[in-house]
Amino acid sequence: LEISPTGKVPVLEATLADGTKHLLFESAVIAEYLDEISDDRLLPSDPLARARERAWVEFASAALGDIYQLYVAPDGDRFNSALAALDKKLAQVEAELGGTYFAGGRFGLVDAAFAPVFRYFDVFERRASLDVLERRPKLRAWANVLLKRPSVISAAPGDYSDRLVDFIKARGSHLARLIDSELPVAA
Repeated sequence: LEISPTGKVPVLEATLADGTKHLLFESAVIAEYLDEISDDRLLPSDPLARARERAWVEFASAALGDIYQLYVAPDGDRFNSALAALDKKLAQVEAELGGTYFAGGRFGLVDAAFAPVFRYFDVFERRASLDVLERRPKLRAWANVLLKRPSVISAAPGDYSDRLVDFIKARGSHLARLIDSELPVAA
């Protein structure tokens, strides 16, 4: 909190060769910076393809915003409204999938941006019987591939599911009540 201009994580402190330190914040910005300084790039070299994938990374951020609405919605009406907004985004993403990964056969930055989205869905399905991907077979296949990648698995602590459930329950939201009830959810 002391170093983050937004009071959020992640924050990356980058040090230049002359010793000058700079703070980078916002997930997409940090991810693009790390990609630019890496030998094995996650964004394509073609400018149009790169811009397209950057746009879908931003789309993943918007989907995370809808997920936030799911776990803070105080009642079923707001929860269902947030779920409908999320489903609309998921339909758009599914129409754009290019293969095993977002852009085809290679893991890219869009995949890295959507992996946390799918991690949420995995917990929602297991702990609240909420199958967000039920009507999205291409997305489910993509999610399954991503959630099995060692890089995605190691990006979250082993007790991530329990931490997320505790976080949601602390909100006293509709989703928290669904988790507590362990009843099937009508999507």
